[in-house]
Amino acid sequence: MANFGPKDIKKLREMTDAGMMDCKKALAESDGDMDKAVAWLRDKGMGAAAKKAGKVAAEGAIGVKVEGKKAVIVEINSQTDFVAQNDKFVALMSDVVNHAFDNSLADAEAINASTINGEPFAEYLSQQVATIGEKLVVRRSELIDADENTAVNGYVHSNKQNGVIIEAKCESADVAEAMTPVLKEIAMHAAAMSPTTLSYKDFDAEYVADETKGRIVAIEKENEELVRLGKPLKNVPKYISMSQITDTVMAEVEVALKAELAAEGKPEKIWDRILPGKIARFISDNTTLDQEQCLLDQKFVMDDSKTVAEHFAEKSGGKAEITNFVRLEVGEGIEVEEEDFAAEVAAQMN
Repeated sequence: MANFGPKDIKKLREMTDAGMMDCKKALAESDGDMDKAVAWLRDKGMGAAAKKAGKVAAEGAIGVKVEGKKAVIVEINSQTDFVAQNDKFVALMSDVVNHAFDNSLADAEAINASTINGEPFAEYLSQQVATIGEKLVVRRSELIDADENTAVNGYVHSNKQNGVIIEAKCESADVAEAMTPVLKEIAMHAAAMSPTTLSYKDFDAEYVADETKGRIVAIEKENEELVRLGKPLKNVPKYISMSQITDTVMAEVEVALKAELAAEGKPEKIWDRILPGKIARFISDNTTLDQEQCLLDQKFVMDDSKTVAEHFAEKSGGKAEITNFVRLEVGEGIEVEEEDFAAEVAAQMN
């Protein structure tokens, strides 16, 4: 005679979110012992998780936690965006972010190799797979753990699809405290504007050279169409990054600009008033890569008359410097194969 009834099945189902028949079988295999039944389902869930291993988890969410001088950002992937919005996934994200924060886990590899709630993280995640019903992957994570002279902040967008953590080295703890809310604004900027690096100084020379060729060709082709339409042509830049603009280049530019002013008949005594604007325009026209990809060189979204670097320098009085940021967006770099639904149905029928 069975040592369990419908109420036990219902309770086990509520505890594990497993199917009714699975719960019934688990209790039968465990002689009605609830703890043993949970363990049985856990093992079964691990098997279910293994079957899902071939699925691509390219959806999901970003979680961020900031307290004091510490910040963590985590990406957890699921197979569908629908699952990433349910309460169980939200609870999972909260648990993992807090676990990474509390244990100062530096990256996703450290999280996946850790122990959580007294069990290996892999087993914990497998149980979540069984409960939520999709493949789940803790794919990326970064940690900032700074000293008292560092300002730290972060931001996660309302849809949880991208987030940022950021830090700035400051002259003192007081400056760090004052700069913390400013960093929140810049983290929001980074979330919206998708910079890929902090500064043009981080660029590889070969990458810049390849980008330069591609951009020049694109503008030249666009100008061909503008000629056909009888519209003004776009300037074809010689450079696209400050990493290419040396002191020698700037000296040559200044000579050329002075020659232009002379040709225009501008009195030499007023050149000093005109040149700064022309030089600034040259730099703007020839640093498009920096403006697109470098956080410090982007126009600040809340005041596009300044770059992010200029805004931060103004707020800090030159007493702080942004030194690091991490921006994660769900699914970056994951290749998802297009499914042929008709072929899939035909295969299943065969």
